[in-house]
Amino acid sequence: RIAGVHLNAAGRAEAEHLAEKLSLLPIDAVYSGPLERVRETAEPIARQFGLPLQVAEEFNEIAVGEWNATEWVAAAYAEKIRTAGGDIRTSHKVVGILRGNEEIILQTSAGDYRTKYLINCCGLQSDLVAKMMEKSDGANQAEDHRIIPFRGEYYKIAPAKSFLVRNLIYPVPDPSFPFLGVHFTRMIGGGVEAGPNAVLAFAREGYRKTDINIRDLAKTLSFKGFWAMTGKYWQTGFGELYRSLSKSAFVRALQKLLPEITENDLIPGGAGVRAQAVSATGALVDDFVIKQSRNAIHVLNAPSPGATASLAIGQNIADMAAKNFSLKN
Repeated sequence: RIAGVHLNAAGRAEAEHLAEKLSLLPIDAVYSGPLERVRETAEPIARQFGLPLQVAEEFNEIAVGEWNATEWVAAAYAEKIRTAGGDIRTSHKVVGILRGNEEIILQTSAGDYRTKYLINCCGLQSDLVAKMMEKSDGANQAEDHRIIPFRGEYYKIAPAKSFLVRNLIYPVPDPSFPFLGVHFTRMIGGGVEAGPNAVLAFAREGYRKTDINIRDLAKTLSFKGFWAMTGKYWQTGFGELYRSLSKSAFVRALQKLLPEITENDLIPGGAGVRAQAVSATGALVDDFVIKQSRNAIHVLNAPSPGATASLAIGQNIADMAAKNFSLKN
């Protein structure tokens, strides 16, 4: 907890805006933790409703237990889509795309779908879907990049040692790579994550070391950009693989940021797979790649902080679709 930190002008303006947005809700009481910035956020709400601000010590940055913020955000997005009349279909693998009479036919593992427009946000599979679309258009463009999967593995700090990390601890990034490197992150639900590394995954959905997909691996190894990348960064790649296989090596990387950390302080965490676009020349693409074709938009690279910036990215894609598809409100 950090006492004595007040909201700046932007923070106060946001608090006033929040109070205005809440004005139509039936609020009977306003509570706040004792920290200055928390009280200053709640005070405009209390004024809006003519209520006293009740400050409670037990609300002083308490932990809320284990929860996954990303899942909560995804669920909120899904609810908004359904409320707006949209439909979400899961477990529908796209196996082909055809062009019909003024329509696009998506062939999936659960049947065909017909649509006039397509927005491809398929992450790890985005380049494959874009290639299907290109084939349906009768085009055969040179492949300028391909998705190469990199697994990021995490450890968690044992609860007894979580006091070692009171804030976010990040390294100075290497501008040659889109990967930040291992770092320490305090989680919103409590606890501390350490990582991730960035090791080549042998499957596009390769969340475990033992996950191997021969077709995915063949696509990686058959791409000339992969070998160009390997020629440039093979030492870094072997270092990441070594840290994946050796906990002591992972700890040594963490000790550059926090010398007090030891192997006994770490317990296994989760892993994610980064959809890293690699160019035909072996460059690790570190910017957004969004391409347009007839009646289609393809989001082919969305680097960090893609999740954090998802609302802004979505608005940009919506504006692009309105223009590209000649849509009207």
